[in-house]
Amino acid sequence: MSQEETMDHNNDLFEHYQFKADKGQEPLRVDKFLMNRIENASRNKIQVAAKNGFIFVNEKPVKSNYKIKPGDITKVMFSHPPYENLLIPEEMDLNIIYEDKSLLVINKPPGIVVHPGHGNYDGTLLNGLISHFNNLPNNKDGRPGLVHRIDKDTSGLLVIAKTDFSMTNLAKQFYLKSSTRKYYALVWGSIQNDKGTICENLARDPKNRLIMSVPDDKDFGKNAITHYKVLERFNYVSLVECQLETGRTHQIRAHMKFIGHPIFNDKRYGGDKILKGTIFNKYKQFVQNCFKILPRQALHAKTLGFLHPKSNKEMSFDSELPDDFSECLNKWKNYSNNI
Repeated sequence: MSQEETMDHNNDLFEHYQFKADKGQEPLRVDKFLMNRIENASRNKIQVAAKNGFIFVNEKPVKSNYKIKPGDITKVMFSHPPYENLLIPEEMDLNIIYEDKSLLVINKPPGIVVHPGHGNYDGTLLNGLISHFNNLPNNKDGRPGLVHRIDKDTSGLLVIAKTDFSMTNLAKQFYLKSSTRKYYALVWGSIQNDKGTICENLARDPKNRLIMSVPDDKDFGKNAITHYKVLERFNYVSLVECQLETGRTHQIRAHMKFIGHPIFNDKRYGGDKILKGTIFNKYKQFVQNCFKILPRQALHAKTLGFLHPKSNKEMSFDSELPDDFSECLNKWKNYSNNI
């Protein structure tokens, strides 16, 4: 496709991603630049997009070897609308633990993405929700019913709004931090203090835009506050309860890594390596077996509390740990008791 044909075709393209290079951006190929920013995007996919004329820098199509400079605005565009706007109802078994005319509370299993996005175009919780419920209200991002979200491999509780009034009311409670959210996490290491508060800003990591990290500049990033309490220690790992005061992307995962206790088997934040323990092969095999039992980050949204939008009654919900988390936890308990 020639540049002229590409620009003519631009009228039929839809923007899927846009990124502005930081002032300190060093020269970097656009394909590598985008790989660091788009989840589940392989270099081959990005190069194909560039070959088809779907990558633009400062409104001009570029090849995959174009070097990004500070201030460059990069767009990835395709001939179809973003998949977020193509929600298709899909039959799905939903674990609904509470429902009334205003809202419902769901216990999400691990491995289910909450809403469509790059690499996850169907089979999401939202696809299942719109199959079960008609006319769910849109949130500020145009996603029906969703007041908040949890990561794909995090299990646990979510509240879903069924009316516009509930959406507005619940979103305000989350914004004002009056809702209660407690998570259980199995983390590496024996945490020294029985409880504490992590109050550190979070921002996209400059080296890997798919993760969050605490920036060196304390004035940069968004305020994030996590309260934690140690529930049990098992020599090389600890079970902690984390209560969110803010709800930033990957907040618990990034904060626990920052204090030196990444979540067990959290691949993105380094928890999938043997970080504590002995050098003996039996121990290494034990940890590998735990990884197989729990092939995801050991994080579960256990409790959820808020005021009912209509009655103003205090609502509180609790959920059991899923089987994979529970089995892994029991293995660590037995191992610790036999040391």
